[in-house]
Amino acid sequence: MDGARDAGRAFEQALASRDYRAACDLLAPETRAGLQEDEKQACAKALEGQDLPVAGAVNGAEVYGRQALVRAGGETLFLSQFTGGWRVVAAGCTPQEDKPYQCAVKGG
Repeated sequence: MDGARDAGRAFEQALASRDYRAACDLLAPETRAGLQEDEKQACAKALEGQDLPVAGAVNGAEVYGRQALVRAGGETLFLSQFTGGWRVVAAGCTPQEDKPYQCAVKGG
């Protein structure tokens, strides 16, 4: 659980400091590729244009095997565990009544 929480915290800190290159390094490969393809620009520039909420702190993490949900302020991050560690697969996610989460950034 600490690994997922730490990765979520690192992602939020990168966004807060506007270090979009570092935030991109924390995205899962498929998420990064999907963002670049959708926005037709490099990851850092594409991520900057997403206007993701910046949370002050990570409120908690729930780990389910190799998947995790990290709550940070009013948003939720979804992470997966890869060989190189935990990576963000979806960010800027908000719950929808009786529907899946709506995420600003997600894998293809």
